[in-house]
Amino acid sequence: MPARKVSPFGSWKSPISALVASQIVGLSEVSLDSESVYWLETRPERRGRRTIVTHRESNEDVTSSEFDVGTRVYEYGGGSYIVRDGDIFFSNFDDMRIYRAQKNPGAVTSNTPRFRYADLIVNNERRALFCVREEHEGNGKPVVNTLVKISLETPNEGTVIESGNDFYLSPKLSPDESALAWVTWNFPNMPWDGTELWKAEVGRDGMIGRKTRIAGGLEESVIQPEWGPDGSLYFISDRTGWWNIHRYRDGQIENMHAAKAEFGEPQWHLGMSTYAVSSRHLVCTYIHDGLYKLATIDPESKKFTNIRLPFTDIMSVRACGETVAICASSPSNPTSIVKLNLATGKWDVLQKSTYASLHVSYLSIPREVQFATKPDRSAYGFYYPPTNPVYRSRPGEKPPLLVKVHGGPTHAAAASFDLQIQFFTSRGFAVLDVNYGGSTGYGRKYRERLNGMWGSVDVEDSANGAKFLCARGKADRKRLLIRGGSAGGFTTLASLAFTKLYRAGACYYGISDLEAWARDTHKFESRYLDKMIGPYPAQRKLYVKRSPSHSVDKITSPLILFQGLDDKVVPPSQSELIVKLMQKKKRPVNYVTFEGEGHGFNAGEHIKDALELELELYCKTLGLTKLDS
Repeated sequence: MPARKVSPFGSWKSPISALVASQIVGLSEVSLDSESVYWLETRPERRGRRTIVTHRESNEDVTSSEFDVGTRVYEYGGGSYIVRDGDIFFSNFDDMRIYRAQKNPGAVTSNTPRFRYADLIVNNERRALFCVREEHEGNGKPVVNTLVKISLETPNEGTVIESGNDFYLSPKLSPDESALAWVTWNFPNMPWDGTELWKAEVGRDGMIGRKTRIAGGLEESVIQPEWGPDGSLYFISDRTGWWNIHRYRDGQIENMHAAKAEFGEPQWHLGMSTYAVSSRHLVCTYIHDGLYKLATIDPESKKFTNIRLPFTDIMSVRACGETVAICASSPSNPTSIVKLNLATGKWDVLQKSTYASLHVSYLSIPREVQFATKPDRSAYGFYYPPTNPVYRSRPGEKPPLLVKVHGGPTHAAAASFDLQIQFFTSRGFAVLDVNYGGSTGYGRKYRERLNGMWGSVDVEDSANGAKFLCARGKADRKRLLIRGGSAGGFTTLASLAFTKLYRAGACYYGISDLEAWARDTHKFESRYLDKMIGPYPAQRKLYVKRSPSHSVDKITSPLILFQGLDDKVVPPSQSELIVKLMQKKKRPVNYVTFEGEGHGFNAGEHIKDALELELELYCKTLGLTKLDS
């Protein structure tokens, strides 16, 4: 084996180019119809348009290129299609109508632009769909969310069957179609703060009758109801301080497996499924020590059994009999659609997010780090060391560290396949993917650390994580960088404004002015800051104090901002404001916009351009020479 070349950290040549990193196909929304597996593919070469795919003898597209399968309910979407007995219904992103793909194909809902639909379920007995509907009437009128029944006889807008609350999630029909369960909540809560689980009788006309509240409240997050074959109702609740799976049967609620582990996640998207109920098992993914694992629970004995798989990030769990389908990855395994047989333990990969030929020696394998943030508190993160089999650093040199801040802020970093991270580590950068206080995966108490403290705890924890690694010789204190998107973009801007730790930063569609964002953002997050900052306008001074736009004079490090011009979650005005203020103060700033992109970039050429420009900023700031583009 030839000797490694000596070259400074951050300047190594890598086969993981921005082009390779931009060609990842998004895989999500797994579904099982008997033993047939379906999923959604987001294709960068089609500028992020989405297609339903199934696996028979090989992978086949179900929806044609004229459709983009997706919805904008709660802006983040999800729950955009359903398959039952070979019949497929889906929401089309372009016009927000529901279409039928297989039997009697065509539009199911009328062409009324103000309505959006998600979380579809089929009611065969009544020849109808049940789902969440969102109405945007415009003219300053509030957005209204309801549960509706949509007849399959002729295109229609749906008939409201439940209304009055601010939000609804996860309508689920009982096996005999006689009862409906759903989750609901009201402002100022988010679904991870406090929700309620309800069930109701369903009449012959599809309208709901007598209702019963099963669980939940203002300080209990209940998510993901699922019916068992015997008519019992399962759900996830954090009433113990951790999201555990519970069952409601014969008027009693029982915890199926009490553990200090998270069996649920923040419900940012509709249609989320971290567990599934089959005829013989509960199949679930859970987070413990920052890593995802898969397990089964026997519904009667409650025996808990781990399933050994080479994945550390597992999503979209579906089960039917002994067949399980998941979307899974690890730092060295691309995100994949996996089909598993519980009886034999055998599993097959049906599709991968990339088939790029990358030798594992170029992939950085992270380890979870725990570091002190206060004398009695710790935070967490994943440390990715610089990794490249061709190069080694100069003697005594420490690598530059890129601190990556996840969005949400109520979300989490995971040990998953991320070529954008590997794009940097294979060039000689170390990366810290931070799970600051407020992140999920560590229980409700940890999640609530950010309440009233956003822009403080996240900034401090990110800084403390970087200092921790520097103190242990894993990074160069004089060459620290920071990047983040959405809420992570806000933390990036706040870190540049309120600390002097970072040499440069990259903000992707981030919030710069909290007060303006609270006024301008979409319904789902419009009261989010009541918990994260404080009620507005009573706490206006705090909104101003925490906003990077009001402290531009403190930002002296070079900054690059990336913004989708169709973003409804964090409008372009947020980036435009801080760019204008920095230019006025003659601060080093670059602003890059992308037509047709919303909250997150899907087009391959845009992802490629952003990565290359970000790397260029870091190399220029640190005086590094790029060996490749």
